[in-house]
Amino acid sequence: MHTMTHSSHLAPSGALSSLPLKLRGKYDYQTVNTILDETLILHVSFVPSPTDDDSSSFPVILPMVGCTSSYPDPALPDKNDSGVVYLHGSSTSRLIRLAQTSSSKDDNDDDDSSPNSGIPVWVAATQLDGIALALTPHQHSCNYRSAVLFGHAHLVTDDAERLHALQIVTNTLLPSRWENTRYPNATELKSTGVLRVEIASASAKIRSGSMGEDSVDLKDEGLRRSEWSGVVPAHIELGEPVAAPTDLSGEVPGYLERWIQGRNEEGERYAREAAVASTK
Repeated sequence: MHTMTHSSHLAPSGALSSLPLKLRGKYDYQTVNTILDETLILHVSFVPSPTDDDSSSFPVILPMVGCTSSYPDPALPDKNDSGVVYLHGSSTSRLIRLAQTSSSKDDNDDDDSSPNSGIPVWVAATQLDGIALALTPHQHSCNYRSAVLFGHAHLVTDDAERLHALQIVTNTLLPSRWENTRYPNATELKSTGVLRVEIASASAKIRSGSMGEDSVDLKDEGLRRSEWSGVVPAHIELGEPVAAPTDLSGEVPGYLERWIQGRNEEGERYAREAAVASTK
């Protein structure tokens, strides 16, 4: 009946500090980046432009596909220490249009090298690994991996970096998929917007193990015999591929079958190990 909670907090200066949690944290960018890259859908929050006809007084949150990566930039060598987050979406989406406006403003600004230029965004990733059921609802909990980062989003206009971002995002979602599809044409590339999020700070939190129990409940053997307690492991289960009506290939490619099998097995393994993790 132990729980394990790890925390990572990343500051822009490179100095790392711990959040006030029960146990020690693991302080490195790899923790945050791994969670982000293994989460199929990220949630990106931002404040809409006051001039946006669809804007309101509320922040906006959008589900997006993205991943962490690095791209050679001799002018900013330190940027690649932690990498950046690439996001992609329709060039007509609200966030992409907002980044286009910001990019145009920066181009006309004499000091467009400021680290605070770009659109302030929050990027969040969460994976549920289990539901911990105690003898009382008060002690219920969840096993999970979560990461949140704060940064500034910039529209990527360099053709080489755009292609790098699109390829890495595609292959992070499904390895080798970029190499096993038709190369995007000019119209498709034009209709796709790519954002590069410069990371200002980030934090990760991981919870594993069973749940705590009230000391009085633990002494009540009758209660412990009548009510089940434990952890229900949870993970995404990828199903059998369903061919499109237009598909003429005849069979599911091996790289796709191997990825599905490997991801399902790894997800189940992690969830089960997290359910019995101990601080000892």
